[in-house]
Amino acid sequence: MSKLEELIQEFCPDGVECFPLWSVTTWDKRFNSVDRSKQPKVINYPYLLAKDMFALKREKGNVFLLSTGEETGWTTEELAGGYLCEGEVVTIPWGKSRKVTEVMKYYRGKFVTADNRIATSTDTSQLMNRYLYYWMMNQGDTIDSFYRGSGLKHPSMKDILDMRIPIPPLPVQREIVRILDSFTELTAELTAELTARKKQYAYYRDTLFTFTSEIVFKTLPEISENCDRQRRPITKGNRQAGVYPYYGASGVVDHVADYIFDGDYLLVSEDGANLLARSTPIAFSISGKNWVNNHAHVLKFNFAELQKYVEIYLNSIDLSKYISGGAQPKLNQDNLNRIPIPVPPDDEVKRIVGVLTRFDTLCNDLTSGLPAEIEARQKQYEYYRNKLLTFKEASV
Repeated sequence: MSKLEELIQEFCPDGVECFPLWSVTTWDKRFNSVDRSKQPKVINYPYLLAKDMFALKREKGNVFLLSTGEETGWTTEELAGGYLCEGEVVTIPWGKSRKVTEVMKYYRGKFVTADNRIATSTDTSQLMNRYLYYWMMNQGDTIDSFYRGSGLKHPSMKDILDMRIPIPPLPVQREIVRILDSFTELTAELTAELTARKKQYAYYRDTLFTFTSEIVFKTLPEISENCDRQRRPITKGNRQAGVYPYYGASGVVDHVADYIFDGDYLLVSEDGANLLARSTPIAFSISGKNWVNNHAHVLKFNFAELQKYVEIYLNSIDLSKYISGGAQPKLNQDNLNRIPIPVPPDDEVKRIVGVLTRFDTLCNDLTSGLPAEIEARQKQYEYYRNKLLTFKEASV
């Protein structure tokens, strides 16, 4: 029997009592949709707009920037000024455009907050804030369903405060928190290692792409064949479903019943916001039978390592001066063909590709690299979180 099972057997063998969330938490404001009797007390935290909060960001500081998104940081007490807050809190964003579990936060200490909805346990001798955080994370899908609107969604606080939270005795809460903390600490360590590896990769990539003045620069027409004329777009309504990938500017957008390319190719985004945002690679290799629409350039190389080399190089450099258009950025074929590519001898191309491919696998491979391990640990954490926070409800 595990320690947690022993504690449950000792402290709550007949089940765990559930309470409305409003009865055990205090929030940062009174909500119009919530009956006043359910919010006898609030704790006001002054908040800043995100741009103003991040303007306070400093390398060294002891005040946490409690954002509504994934980006965070630190500032100083002096810069925080009248916006300095302190406490042990759990936050959800007032407005969100992604899953709430990706941006929900727990923090204890001094902080400056953006426009979060902030909860804290009304009585920590009954409910631990860290336990509250894990329970709310486990209820992420339910909380997500209470957000309304298109684009930036806002939560129905009445629905959230009416949720019922199981509250076992403190020794049980402490053990659950200890177990889940061990999972999150391991994931944090792996994530930190991944961040360090990505910095290392960028360093080696930049170093390997730094050449002497003797390097020969070539354009893409000199080292590859452009196959753009073979591309054919198919409107969604006219596509016949099948097994062949149908590629667009940023990857596979559908699967169709026929193909127009068969082999190894390098695709380069021709248009789309990602040309400037660079949230995903703009150059990516494909292989096999496929169909490509007119939103990606198609390049054919005779030398596999040269194709990979060009892919890595194009994804590493600033291409903004080759991109035209405003609302719809475009990298047309003429501009693509003007990009100078430093091309060392074949043996050096192979060496560079070999070094960078090993780093890339470690940093980005979803089947064998650090991302795969992080994903596995995250799934394990979510499984145990759900298991640990599911109780038999005590009859009252």
